[in-house]
Amino acid sequence: GIILIAINPYKPLPIYEENVISTYSGHETGDLDPHIFALAEEAYRQMVRFGKNQSLIISGESGAGKTMSAKYALRYLTMSRGCLRDSSMEEKVLASSAIMEAFGNAKTTRNDNSSRFGKYIEIGFSQERVTGATIITYLLEKSRVTFQAKAERNYHIFYQLCASATLPELQGLGL
Repeated sequence: GIILIAINPYKPLPIYEENVISTYSGHETGDLDPHIFALAEEAYRQMVRFGKNQSLIISGESGAGKTMSAKYALRYLTMSRGCLRDSSMEEKVLASSAIMEAFGNAKTTRNDNSSRFGKYIEIGFSQERVTGATIITYLLEKSRVTFQAKAERNYHIFYQLCASATLPELQGLGL
């Protein structure tokens, strides 16, 4: 299949805005420069053409930008193809991420907020429009609960719970 190597520039760039989504929408792979939107468009076209499920596999090291690439692909699909129910589908699908990040993100030597999760996002379509999505999350580093390398930290939730231990609503937890 098609492979795109993306590099995290560690700063916002204007290459993910609505006008760029419009540029890639409806174009064949290779018509324009390589981009995460081109991959999302190709997966969508193959799904419609052959009536079969498609996958985008986003892989890389810690801090490479995998989560952001997944968000951009989802944004592309919801904005270029539309949603049957709501135009804020991307926000709804990813709304759980902030809560889940406390339970599965940790400080590593390369990234202060590194996800220790593997994620599988399944996007539902009807009449060629996005109808919803499901995120399945897999905790990849269970060993981090009992051991962290020097200069690294445990999952954020442990520090957040300890910092909040004096709140009345947490008094019964024995923190």
